[in-house]
Amino acid sequence: MNTRLPAADVAIRACEEDDVAAITTIYAHHVLHGLASFEIEPPSENDMRQRRLDVVNRGLPYLVAECAGEVVGYAYVSPYRLRPAYRHTAENSVYLHPSWGGRGIGRQLMSVLLPECETRGLRQIVAVIGDSANYASIGLHKSLGFREVGVLRSVGFKFGRWVDSVLMQRELGAGDRTPP
Repeated sequence: MNTRLPAADVAIRACEEDDVAAITTIYAHHVLHGLASFEIEPPSENDMRQRRLDVVNRGLPYLVAECAGEVVGYAYVSPYRLRPAYRHTAENSVYLHPSWGGRGIGRQLMSVLLPECETRGLRQIVAVIGDSANYASIGLHKSLGFREVGVLRSVGFKFGRWVDSVLMQRELGAGDRTPP
């Protein structure tokens, strides 16, 4: 039996200041009920506003998926590490409103995010996926060309148990075949 929900008619666009409240709500759900984030307490709307500004001010993409005027998911990249040699590598994040999962919205977000990263000269993208049992996120990334490069065992402790981080990586553009 196929329990997959129908594809959603969504628009993918740049995140705006007015989207921060919806993003805060989506992320709070994942902090409080899931293992995709290793945060324990949801950040405030002001914290999320500042995080968004940090990404946008670096010239990196921050996107939302909108359906019928409602923000139903978001995705962005941030620096993988802050030291200068890492400047061509980013880490991606993608979160969906819990009632909108399974409709291909994560794929739509990532399918816009990855080319946006390439146009900004990024050469590698890393996904740090909370919980080695997060099959939906692992499967999404694998279907988009990411490969698993490692598992950090029991690096987080949340909801009374130890949690892994799965590391996945994908090259962008010319990858490491040419200098930046």
